[in-house]
Amino acid sequence: MTDTDLVAEIETLGAKLGEAKASITRRFVGQEAVVDLVLSSMLCGGHALLLGLPGLGKTRLVDTLSTVMGLNGARVQFTPDLMPADILGSEVLETATDGSRAFRFIKGPVFCQLLLADEINRASPRTQSALLQAMQEKTVTIAGQPHELDAPFHVLATQNPLEQEGTYPLPEAQLDRFLVQVDVDYPDRDTERDILLATTGAQEDEAHQVFTAEELINAQKLLRKMPVGEQVVEMILDLVRACRPHEPEAGEAVNAAVAWGPGPRAAQALMLTTRARALLDGRLAPGPEDVLAMARPVLIHRMALTFAARARGDDLGAIIADVAETSLKVRSAA
Repeated sequence: MTDTDLVAEIETLGAKLGEAKASITRRFVGQEAVVDLVLSSMLCGGHALLLGLPGLGKTRLVDTLSTVMGLNGARVQFTPDLMPADILGSEVLETATDGSRAFRFIKGPVFCQLLLADEINRASPRTQSALLQAMQEKTVTIAGQPHELDAPFHVLATQNPLEQEGTYPLPEAQLDRFLVQVDVDYPDRDTERDILLATTGAQEDEAHQVFTAEELINAQKLLRKMPVGEQVVEMILDLVRACRPHEPEAGEAVNAAVAWGPGPRAAQALMLTTRARALLDGRLAPGPEDVLAMARPVLIHRMALTFAARARGDDLGAIIADVAETSLKVRSAA
């Protein structure tokens, strides 16, 4: 593929993504930053963790995405009594007409292309861990037999950030499987007015399909061909390494407040999501501003404050923002 062909394909994909965003906003009003982050995660072939109080439209967004992106969707409501087999599926013993018996595998809801894991932190760690292999390797193993999942495969999990009773916090290993954490906040007044008018009438606007599953896979491949400048690569390395306590690049604030920092998977996520943000913005390559914008959603769930920092009321998001700004200044001066 020549540079001219690559530019043409990126521009065509950017226009198609603009149409997809317009279709999504017909049913999911406002919250443009949330839509961009979730679309970015899908363009990168990753998963997203949506944090927000009930009633903010998280489930509606996922349902709309399933329609617009042309994906086969499924929903699992996580509860404390949910078992791994309820997600992955199980083998049943069947008797044939000739009297012979054999096991048959019945697929669970994870065998889809877009899985909504609703209130994922309400399930036990045993059930949460059932998604680990599926999210990372796009396959599940039942009775020693591997079963490939449909492609593409994305998990969009929702979680209530305030309610703690009857919940099980996600382990660090599973949090790291989510490409981005998306904070869904209350809409502003004008957006809430638009929501009221759009959703309480006799008819609601419907989203229409823009992508197919094959087109989304091709978009994910094209994203990885987008060029990334050396300045952006170095800024990503500066940022990720400066967020790890006791690294040479770490500052006093990180050493004093952060218990553990992001690993190489975070740097990989930043490389991909900065490309996706540039693509959604109609640009051919990412810049430092994309690294700044994606730092919080990519890093915040891959880091943790120390007990003393939590007691002081330190804000992890503010620490990440300060480190990102410092990295930008260093790269700009270089």
